[in-house]
Amino acid sequence: MPIQTTANGFDLVLDGKILLRHRSDAPCLFVGQGDARMDMYRGNFDIEDYVVERTPLAHAVVSGSDIAFSSAPGQPVRLILQVSGGDSDVAIAFRAEDASLNRIWLRVPAEQGEHVWGGGEQMSYFDMRGRRFPLWTSEPGVGRDKTTEITFKSDVTGKSGGDYWNTNYPQPTYLSSRRYALHVETTAYSAFDFRKGDFHEVEIWAVPERIDFTSRPTFIALVEAMSERFGRQPPLPDWVYNGAIIGLKDGATSFDRLETILAAGTKVSGLWCEDWVGLRHTSFGARLFWDWKANDDRYPGLRQRIAELEDRGIRFLGYVNPYLAVDGSLFPEADAAGYFAKDEKGNTALVDFGEFDCGVVDFTNPDAAAWFAERVIGQNMLDFGLSGWMADFGEYLPIDVKLAIGIDAKLMHNAWPTLWAEVNARAVESRGKTGEALFFMRAGFTGVQKHCPLLWGGDQSVDFTRHDGLVTVISGALSSGLLGNAYHHSDIGGYTSLFGNVRTAELIMRWAEMGAFTPVMRTHEGNRPRENLQIDQDPQVLAHFARMTQIYVHLAPYLKSLVAEASTRGIPVQRPLFLHFEDDARTYAIQDAYLYGPDLLVAPVWQAGKTEWTTYLPEGANWIHVWSAETFSGGREVTVPAPFGQPPVFYREGSKFAELLAGLRHL
Repeated sequence: MPIQTTANGFDLVLDGKILLRHRSDAPCLFVGQGDARMDMYRGNFDIEDYVVERTPLAHAVVSGSDIAFSSAPGQPVRLILQVSGGDSDVAIAFRAEDASLNRIWLRVPAEQGEHVWGGGEQMSYFDMRGRRFPLWTSEPGVGRDKTTEITFKSDVTGKSGGDYWNTNYPQPTYLSSRRYALHVETTAYSAFDFRKGDFHEVEIWAVPERIDFTSRPTFIALVEAMSERFGRQPPLPDWVYNGAIIGLKDGATSFDRLETILAAGTKVSGLWCEDWVGLRHTSFGARLFWDWKANDDRYPGLRQRIAELEDRGIRFLGYVNPYLAVDGSLFPEADAAGYFAKDEKGNTALVDFGEFDCGVVDFTNPDAAAWFAERVIGQNMLDFGLSGWMADFGEYLPIDVKLAIGIDAKLMHNAWPTLWAEVNARAVESRGKTGEALFFMRAGFTGVQKHCPLLWGGDQSVDFTRHDGLVTVISGALSSGLLGNAYHHSDIGGYTSLFGNVRTAELIMRWAEMGAFTPVMRTHEGNRPRENLQIDQDPQVLAHFARMTQIYVHLAPYLKSLVAEASTRGIPVQRPLFLHFEDDARTYAIQDAYLYGPDLLVAPVWQAGKTEWTTYLPEGANWIHVWSAETFSGGREVTVPAPFGQPPVFYREGSKFAELLAGLRHL
């Protein structure tokens, strides 16, 4: 067993690494009680905990694989840890002897200079060291920086400003530069606190099922273990490699606009129309009609249109979420069958989404989950001809509803994105279209990897800001990729436009440059299409975008090799630099550049007004600048010209794809 006892405590040792160290004068475990206040407002949360008790469990008695903890010798045992495994993997199961416990704090030894990554999809900080990260699925927030005007205004008007740690996809898992991973098996609210120099503290608002430690000799092996643990995605569909997915929500006019985009030389794989279900008009503007079936008024003859597009090699994609509007055709059907979550009185719980009410389908009810997968996604979407969709709003489970499973909604809230992903995947599998139909999600939690084939970065602001703009997408891809999510992409041009913040041509072009070097290119018109520049409204933007799609298609043979590797080994397509250069410690905190597979280094221009760009090239390889063919030795920063159309991209000298990659400069 990996437990090594001492005179006044024990060490838990895995592969020679001390992962728990307990001494009577320095306990590793604290327990107690808390009384939390949680307020939800349209996917945003105000959460505060009143700690009633926090007691160190200073006395530990090791008996075989069990460790019994109490506050002092002779005091009642309050918690028992049961250790299993060994060699490179250890599981620690928790058993409470004190039924009053609802808070656990565990301290894990840390080292100076250590780096930690993960936490689900983290948008502001890839290296989490030095900060505290609550892990609770929610809207990510607008602006996400409490010092900015846009965040302040968002907080005041809609409680939606957010902070650096807000994320649609949290996960209580982190990887350490000491080459181990820690995972907490719980759906409760939790937090990782990396602010102390000599320990990390894991906080859990429940007694967890267990905590897993995984140790591997290399980062690649550790990431492989994570993907095996949480699940791997199927290969991307072959049709994706044909070009970009064009997001338009302009009714039947979308087809005419698509022709203009195609005429500019744009390579297109799909047309994505969120508004395929029709619109409702509110004081907030046009909103989608949440009744998940084709709307003949807005898209007449859509089924035939879809077939005609597919004959041209272009797929059609739509939109769905877990809610049903009370004035739609599906609501009475689900309500009569008892498929909705309930309120305190046992009636169907209604959620106000701003001038319209909805019921939330209760996916803890197996019959309700099966109905939604078959009736809504299977019949109304897949059988109708859709090849993909945005599966939205997985983070929105209200915390005051009553669920069929009988578990408190506060404990199911984090689990909801995974249940939602499973419903979508079940529908796809029922039609034999796994690896052919492509849905994408922004929400996630532990286990979403097994069901969701593609993440998207959520609702970034339409700008270059540090905490909510283009650069945050890179951190999101890298953090989630380490936990088994092989494929990530974003809304090219951003999404959220508020308080006069609108897209510029420069932003769209820089975002498209990054999008060409991600697994999927997809545009979005944003939340206010009429106020924001679109790719087909400016000839320079459209010509630039078309060329970026040509670059994406040119790279398809390389991308297919990365997809094959992801399917068999779980290695993400977008990778932190240290994944292949772990002996170069300077790569450990870099979050504004990434490896696209092992041989391409991409450093997107993420600031406005730049015509040259500086980035770090890892030590241990020579790097060839794609556009100039100049060779640079690694282990140093280099500055290269970065005009529009020439994003800072380098390929590794000696790559077996060297001829293909060198060919980029001729496009």
